[in-house]
Amino acid sequence: MLKEFKTLLPYFKKYSLSYLIGLFFLVLTDGGQLYIPQLIRRAIDMIASGSFLLSNVMILSAQMVGIAFIIAVSRFSWRYFIHGSSRRIEQQLREKLFVHLQSLSSTFYRKAKTGDLMARFTNDMRAIRMASAMALVAFIDGFFMTIAILVILFSQNPLLTLYSISPLPIITIGVIFFGRIIGERFRRIQEGFSNLSEMAQESISGIRVLKTFVREKAFVKRFARTNQDYTERNMALVRIWGLFFPLVAFLAGITTLIFLLLGGRAVMEGSLSPGEFTAFLSYLHMLIWPMMGAGFTINMIQRAGASLGRINKILNEVPDISSPPAAITHRIDGNINIRNLTFSYPESQEPVLSDISLDIPRGSILGILGKIASGKSSLVQLLPRILDPPDGTLFIDDRDIKSYELGTLRSAIGMVPQDGFLFSASIRENIAFGSKNGNGDLLKKVACISTIDRDFNTFPDGWDTIVGERGVTLSGGQKQRVAMSRALASDASIYIFDDSLSSVDTETEDFILRELFPFISGKTLILISHRISTLKAADHIIVLDKGRIIQQGRHDELITVRGFYADIYKLQQLEETIRRKK
Repeated sequence: MLKEFKTLLPYFKKYSLSYLIGLFFLVLTDGGQLYIPQLIRRAIDMIASGSFLLSNVMILSAQMVGIAFIIAVSRFSWRYFIHGSSRRIEQQLREKLFVHLQSLSSTFYRKAKTGDLMARFTNDMRAIRMASAMALVAFIDGFFMTIAILVILFSQNPLLTLYSISPLPIITIGVIFFGRIIGERFRRIQEGFSNLSEMAQESISGIRVLKTFVREKAFVKRFARTNQDYTERNMALVRIWGLFFPLVAFLAGITTLIFLLLGGRAVMEGSLSPGEFTAFLSYLHMLIWPMMGAGFTINMIQRAGASLGRINKILNEVPDISSPPAAITHRIDGNINIRNLTFSYPESQEPVLSDISLDIPRGSILGILGKIASGKSSLVQLLPRILDPPDGTLFIDDRDIKSYELGTLRSAIGMVPQDGFLFSASIRENIAFGSKNGNGDLLKKVACISTIDRDFNTFPDGWDTIVGERGVTLSGGQKQRVAMSRALASDASIYIFDDSLSSVDTETEDFILRELFPFISGKTLILISHRISTLKAADHIIVLDKGRIIQQGRHDELITVRGFYADIYKLQQLEETIRRKK
């Protein structure tokens, strides 16, 4: 468990000065608390003697007020420095986790769940923050207070002290016993919270599908089961934790009872003054906190260890796609060569692409047609290394794409994916996301090419309309056109349109293509589409089936040859004729 805390060592080193200052003020606070019972002892003994001056009592009272003020200032200071450092550690560890997640490839995200990742960013980080602040405070506070109080008590009356604190070691044994159980149960709680977060995230993201199929009640039941499971996991910990504190309180009561019996007799016999009795009782009550603080420390360390284990599991994930040591960073022109490419997903034995060889000169247009699951999207995702091709199979400008720095490679490719993902921001921000300089004229130009500017008058705030999460407020065609504008604004060398015109009508498609080709003149374009009308202007067209190229050539060549392309062309021509007659 403790080995997980190695992740925090660089942060503790970075903020070591703040921690040391905070610990100084913590010890100063404890010192003040330890001195106050001595002032109370002197005041009570002075009053009990019957011969005292009010001014002397007032002096002691003023000293107590002064010490209380120092304690208040010191308590604020240690909280500022220690809690402040823990908050900064939490912030920087969260940023480190986020940066690392950005470096991981699609292989990781195919097995990771969004809700689980969100739980690690929230609940797990909170547990780590508590360990890097309150666990340290409870440990140092408890250690210092225990040693100081025991020294004071044994120096005053060793035998009475020994009898009075005899029940307290049982608390330490209980802490060790319960601590082992607490760590495992907290880990189960964190996993339950991840399941709950994933269930909630999935239900909210798919709310339209739920409503369409009237499955709200079924998902409510599923959520209730997941929520009940999370509650039961919490209750399993609460039962243990709830048993621990009453046990501590009971043993503390036994300690007080023993002292009252023995200390009261000592007062009556005159071997212990009333002031000493009061101070002794105060110190015994103070000694209960270190015992309970040990429980807090164990609990928080166990929780943080479980949470750090979950965080470290992600941080230890090695990106399977990364830049080479001596990466190429100069500008990419856009000549693409594919040589005997065969590709399989890591979790699959069957290749999704088999023996693909293809030349795509700079400035040319490649069209790709194929059935569903024929390998079209997999092929184009290999270009920006969203998926990683085998060595020596895919070249850009006569260099293996694996020799390029990832940022250089990906910034040279403007890609419009099938889903047309949009951020929860304005239309302007979504389009400008792809632009290197955010030039206003360029944004207007690409909005005009995609025809999304035609819809601005229907949006409540025009350019500045917030599209909602994943572009939920837009239609499928509008999302595709905003995504297209975003890609065009990137001024890339290679553009990939992965079936990105499927949700627009044929007239709009014709306009987009007429405006698009001059705009990207001299740059490479790859068009994936199920529409022949989209592909017919391509310089070269390939037809994929089961990961293989089964046909290739120009449009006017392919329509004259029996095969899938000609069949689709005739079918779509027939559909167009029927549509016009209507």
